[in-house]
Amino acid sequence: MHPPFLQIDNVSKHFGAIQALENVSIDISPDELMVILGPTGAGKTTLLRTIAGLESPDRGTITMKGQDITQSQPTDRDVALVFQNFSLYPNKTVRQNLEFPLRAPGRNFSNSGITQKVEQTAEVLHITALLDRPAPHLSGGEMQRVAIGRAIVRQPRLFLMDEPLTNLDAKLRESLRIELIRLQRDLGIPMIYVTHDQVEALSMGDRITVLSEGQVRQTGPPEEIYERPVSPHVARQLGHPPINLIPVQNQHKKWTTHSGTAILPVGQDAPPRATLGIRPENLLTEGGEIPAQIEVIEDLGPSTILLVKWAGESIHILVSGEPRWQVGDEIYPRIEPERVMVWPEEKRNGHGSHPLARQ
Repeated sequence: MHPPFLQIDNVSKHFGAIQALENVSIDISPDELMVILGPTGAGKTTLLRTIAGLESPDRGTITMKGQDITQSQPTDRDVALVFQNFSLYPNKTVRQNLEFPLRAPGRNFSNSGITQKVEQTAEVLHITALLDRPAPHLSGGEMQRVAIGRAIVRQPRLFLMDEPLTNLDAKLRESLRIELIRLQRDLGIPMIYVTHDQVEALSMGDRITVLSEGQVRQTGPPEEIYERPVSPHVARQLGHPPINLIPVQNQHKKWTTHSGTAILPVGQDAPPRATLGIRPENLLTEGGEIPAQIEVIEDLGPSTILLVKWAGESIHILVSGEPRWQVGDEIYPRIEPERVMVWPEEKRNGHGSHPLARQ
């Protein structure tokens, strides 16, 4: 087990009355791709800017390779930050944009060394044919490749990516997502990748940190965040359609919905009230005892999403294949009890609670 490359320890940051970060602690391994997942306003960009040295924390420390860099200047940290806007120099060609960080004071690269690095980077990102093209003549995807190239050309100690694919179309996002993963693996340089996109988080991250309201809610491998979220709030961050959250009461050793319908037996040491979390793919369309009426059918091709009214609740069910029902049809959903997550009511709206044992 390698010691952490980067340690963020209890970092907090205020902007006036707004607390952007609150006691944030994250460790990054030397070759790790860490995804920071959270909604707008979660503090993701502030966190990256603080790591880069563009913001100073009110308290807490940041350590890189065992050295305290909390108060170090950005130029002394040797990190590369890529934003979601392309931020190229419009009066320069692609080649000149890529050369720019290599010609910064203190770099001391020879002209031949600069040319070699630029051409190697262009080849990796498939932009060799664009090297002599003016930046304003590039497409959005080409601009973002150049922006990423400008970050990697000097081989920094750490990559910081702030939603770099957000402004691109879906097909291009997928293509560049794969390239970024390959690039990070090949270079062996740690990367912190910020996104609000759950697909990016699940497909890219060695680990995911869920950030909300400036606080770390959970950190772990993608499968852990998805299968064992510590709270309903974390559970909602991943999954399409989103997880079904059903408020229930413990009545006569049965979990009972607001409509008075008993849907599951309770486990040992169960609280009087709780929220059940059930992923749509863990609900079967037949074999249950409680009828449900189909309200909406969404045909996705390989799969189908059903929105049904069941036990007084509106829930989603995800099934494979084409729809074989019509709106208004009655089905009998069955829950897989071992896949149900349970959170006590007092922690239902909290973000740091732990689920009870699965049913």
